[in-house]
Amino acid sequence: MNIHEKYMSRCIKLAKKGLGSTYPNPLVGCVIVHKNKIIGEGWHEKAGEDHAEVRAIASVKNQKLLKNSRIYVCLEPCSHYGKTPPCANLIIDKEIPEIVIGAVDSFAAVAGSGIKKLLEAGRKVRVGVLEKECLALNKRFNTFHQQKRPHIILKWAQTADAFIAPKTQEEIFWISNSYSKQLVHKWRSEEASILVGTATAQKDNPQLNTRNWAGTSPQRIVLDKDLKLPQDLHLFDGATPTYIFHNQNLTPENQNNTTYVPLDFSKNVLKQLLQSLYDLNIQSLIVEGGAHTLQEFIDQNIWDEARLFFGKGQLSEGIKAPQFEFSPISTQTIADDCLKIFKND
Repeated sequence: MNIHEKYMSRCIKLAKKGLGSTYPNPLVGCVIVHKNKIIGEGWHEKAGEDHAEVRAIASVKNQKLLKNSRIYVCLEPCSHYGKTPPCANLIIDKEIPEIVIGAVDSFAAVAGSGIKKLLEAGRKVRVGVLEKECLALNKRFNTFHQQKRPHIILKWAQTADAFIAPKTQEEIFWISNSYSKQLVHKWRSEEASILVGTATAQKDNPQLNTRNWAGTSPQRIVLDKDLKLPQDLHLFDGATPTYIFHNQNLTPENQNNTTYVPLDFSKNVLKQLLQSLYDLNIQSLIVEGGAHTLQEFIDQNIWDEARLFFGKGQLSEGIKAPQFEFSPISTQTIADDCLKIFKND
């Protein structure tokens, strides 16, 4: 690892501190170096608040050193006026002579214009340091802006004999252990939304929140074509913004933090759903089931990651797990569970 990679790695580490709280903004970390010593650093903590570059510059005790320093940032500095002024302008105003950037911003309002502005101001700019890692850091942001849909994560648990649930079910049936359950709640705190279908909502009465982890609960997305779900389910408790996608012939009223969104179920539902989520500025989605809903995403090849828990128990009969014939990029053991992670390239 060379000197530039060392400081960019620090930027990435800082940026991850904002995971789950910066939507719709990307994750960004920034480090300022003077004579190979870090004199300032910061990260974007929350949408609407100061960007990473602003925080890093403000943290430098002796501002005179900025004129002879190098600034590292994992994403191209913004060049447009949003809720905050352009970071590229601030870097120029502070007379920082050298800028090292991890990746170009995929947001159309930036997309190279920040780099252009810095170059036109006579600054030395290096782009592409740990680019792969910086792009992976903002996979949600990049998928949203490049593919015009949320970054999609499929998640389910299945038994050793490949069942996702028993044939008949009167209460929640747990396949994975409590440690895996806590990890799932951590994942939820990192994403913008979470989806279930009608059958899962009826059988499991899920809360889809982060009660086992400190963090913001994702917005709830529910596919309920005929509005069969009873209002006493947790999904209608108003605790988290909830969107119910239903047949367009029905006209329910929005209430109690619940919004009803019509779809044409005679056409491709997933494409309409993802367009609606894009319009709602929702950058990421965890799909938690059930088997039919998950299979639709798999069959249409509309997914970016999959996270599968394999329990040690068996059912012999029940609802079969989705057909999913891919090779994992990683495997780990969580107590007596096996977790496999997949990526759709």
